[in-house]
Amino acid sequence: MSFTIARTVEDALAAIAAGARPIAGGTDLVVGARHGKAALPADLVAIDRIAGLDDITAGSAGLTLGANASHHAIEHHPVVAGSYSALADGSALVGSPATRHVGTIGGNVMNASPAMDTGAGLVVLGAEVELRSLHGTRRVPISELWSGPGRTIAQPEELCVAVHLPQPAANSGSAYLRLEYRRAMEIAVVGAAANVTLAADGTVAAVQVALSAVGPTIVSVMGLDTLVGSSVADAAEAAAAAASAQATPISDVRASDRYRRHTVGVMARRAVETAARRAAGETIAIPVNRTLGIGAAS
Repeated sequence: MSFTIARTVEDALAAIAAGARPIAGGTDLVVGARHGKAALPADLVAIDRIAGLDDITAGSAGLTLGANASHHAIEHHPVVAGSYSALADGSALVGSPATRHVGTIGGNVMNASPAMDTGAGLVVLGAEVELRSLHGTRRVPISELWSGPGRTIAQPEELCVAVHLPQPAANSGSAYLRLEYRRAMEIAVVGAAANVTLAADGTVAAVQVALSAVGPTIVSVMGLDTLVGSSVADAAEAAAAAASAQATPISDVRASDRYRRHTVGVMARRAVETAARRAAGETIAIPVNRTLGIGAAS
């Protein structure tokens, strides 16, 4: 086994091209190996000491998260919390405080868990992932990145170096909620994110909804364009119905498919309602689950 410490992205790319696997926080890779999910790769390249790869940069074009940006940094960044609230909601629910300090957005995204807490928010916010190799760089819409549980369309020699989000529309707000059995160190039973833009008269000008833990990848709810001009209440109910109809959940030790299909609709409705409240200017602290006391299964 070999372990290389990369000081630059180019160092990391060279090691990856030679067969090494990148590691930053290690909260999925190392824990998975300890629990027998998969053996540690024979060759690892540490990318956590690459200068600038943990930067969070906000500008007129939007927001750029370096792949090594931690969930703690994302949760507490004022621009993320204020303008990209669904992402902050999700990052605030990842693991424990210790996990959030070392776990990274790049690792979370590339781990491709359909139950990840950041994925649905990134989808409704229109995120793109920047993949780099020795041969060049490309951007992939995050909704097209995941090909199945634990799988992405990234090539073996590609490294996620950043996540880009566009500038939010005026009068918009977003939120992510999950159904959970406990308040920490939990995986979503189901989750839902919404991004809502309001017209001047308070009706819905645009709405996007995405779901976690109810399919092999994060599910983008389709057919919501017809809700333009609807009241928030009507849009929330319609989004709930669409979410339940389009979910393809499984039954496992945590919940039945029937229970997940019903509750993801409830979470979608609450996410739309909360996103609309934020769009209207109401301050709802991060994360929504804790602030509003919703999301816990009884």
